Amino acid sequence: PIDLHIKGLKELGAEISEKHGYITATCDRLRGASIHLDFPSVGATQNLMMAATLADGATVITNAAKEPEIVDLQNFINSLGANIKGAGTDTIRIEGVEKLHGTDYTVIPDRIVAGTYLLAGAITGGKVTALNVIPEHLESLLAKLREMGVQVTVAGDTVTVQAKHPLQAIDSLRTLPYPGFPTDLQAPMMALLCLANGTSIVTETVFESRFKHVNELKRMGANIKVNERTAIITGVPALSSANVSATDLRAGAALVLAGLAADGITVIEDVHHIYRGYIDLDVNLRALNARVERIGD
Repeated sequence: PIDLHIKGLKELGAEISEKHGYITATCDRLRGASIHLDFPSVGATQNLMMAATLADGATVITNAAKEPEIVDLQNFINSLGANIKGAGTDTIRIEGVEKLHGTDYTVIPDRIVAGTYLLAGAITGGKVTALNVIPEHLESLLAKLREMGVQVTVAGDTVTVQAKHPLQAIDSLRTLPYPGFPTDLQAPMMALLCLANGTSIVTETVFESRFKHVNELKRMGANIKVNERTAIITGVPALSSANVSATDLRAGAALVLAGLAADGITVIEDVHHIYRGYIDLDVNLRALNARVERIGD
């Protein structure tokens, strides 16, 4: 929630006003502070780390997010001349510096994108190898895939999945901050569970209103019931093609996976949401012999 960002910035000395649907933040220079996050939000942790980098004095962020992207951000900003320690734990300390300098830096592989392609292999009963990944960052997903009966092979910086249907349902899947199951893979994972043998229960604990893909999957023949933050998925033998809409980035990814496995031709509208987080998705899927075409922007 954005309130975590606003609260933290105010504690750093920013003057923030909200008027007519706009948020305005001003300051001469931020000052170090002790900030406790009510929830270990990735975005809030990242924003406050960056804001504190050039602040006057020391900043301590407690109950910070521990995701790999937090560690990577620390390493990147430190390569610019910052002084940040503790990323990957629940306490991050930032000693403000006067200025930053240029750097050359390689970011870590995107674990959510990698996970989505692995799920594409699983949902189609195929075999997919993801290269240049950090398998430890994918462990919560790989554990659930193994639980479903997917063959998972890890070798160095590659992960291979090979699936033979029918796969087995999962008794319980709960999204959690890292190292728990990532909320960003909840929707793509649900697409796979729609075809599993048995009933799966998915509980979304990180974000509200993150089941927008459910109605679209139901249009494709999925059997899903939602009660507040819990979805009950009863597997069906097959999904059917339909015209559906990508309501957001991860919901769109779920519909692409469902379309790969469905009978007939599936048309997904509003794909601009998807391409916000998946560069050349259609190109990469075609390289895996999928029949996918992007029409227009």
